[in-house]
Amino acid sequence: MPRILLAATGQGLAHAALVDGVWAVSHLLPDQAVTCLSADALHPGVVYAGTQGSGVWRSEDGGATWRPAGLAGQIVKAIAASPGEPGVVYAGTKPALVFVSRDGGSSWAELEGFRRVRAFWWFSPAEPPFSAYVQAIALSPRDPRVIVVGIEAGAVVRSADGGQTWQGHRPGALRDCHSLAFHAQDGRWVYEGGGTGAGVACSHDGGQAWRQPRAGLDRHYGWAVAADPAQPEVWYASLSPSSAGWPPVPAAHVDGRANAYIFRSAGGAAWEKLGGGLPQPLSHMAYALLTDPAAPGHLYAGLSNGDVWHSTDHGDRWAQLPFNLGSIRRTLILA
Repeated sequence: MPRILLAATGQGLAHAALVDGVWAVSHLLPDQAVTCLSADALHPGVVYAGTQGSGVWRSEDGGATWRPAGLAGQIVKAIAASPGEPGVVYAGTKPALVFVSRDGGSSWAELEGFRRVRAFWWFSPAEPPFSAYVQAIALSPRDPRVIVVGIEAGAVVRSADGGQTWQGHRPGALRDCHSLAFHAQDGRWVYEGGGTGAGVACSHDGGQAWRQPRAGLDRHYGWAVAADPAQPEVWYASLSPSSAGWPPVPAAHVDGRANAYIFRSAGGAAWEKLGGGLPQPLSHMAYALLTDPAAPGHLYAGLSNGDVWHSTDHGDRWAQLPFNLGSIRRTLILA
């Protein structure tokens, strides 16, 4: 069981710490609209947060205290600490730009090559002004030069040289990207959840080519993805129907009416809905799915209403953890 879980709540952070067998929840950064989180696997306790207009913040104690860490004034929608290069952090913004820090957030530089891959028609209906933004950044666990970036909404693009040059939209990937994740150990496997096509996609060649496995899916508005740390062919996704009535707002974003499920794909077999104690269907969207690199088989689901569910057997059986985070908006991490 992890000792610290951190969630972006839409307004600040929720910090859940397990101390002597008891969970304690606190709420931090109440004046910051936190949009994304990333833990630095190379420096235990170091966590980065992106915010809606206040740039990047950094914690060195597992999220208990925070300080500004650059990009002041920027709307940071995605952030990722490198799993292979100490001190290297990538940030994606609205409008769609990508920045890198090589000193843990003390200084930042724009990856100007990314501008050359942008398309004028990228457009997001999610929030005004309706310009596209970087929604997800995934970094290879094996090759620090490989970066995959997802746009809300427009494309999934890839760099093989640390962000100096970029390949355009990868064939088969979802253009309305909601989440991206490399496998924790195997740099060949990358996973995507999104609002177009099948709602899910995966790559077996480090993000170059993608496929959209549909068998077993009865809804196609995908959001979170995660993969078992020991078995890259076992992966999970949360999906809901595309609309919850009129006006056509995606059901995922209507609390109490998400009509969502968590699905599992194993070894290329058809997707299967996970139950085993989970509400059927989920009335609140699982905006976050989380696996633990140190605990194969464990899976966490963070729902929009702040509930967190936990499975120890690849999603066959679930138990609700004994706390509520108030809200979870897109990001739940181990810190």
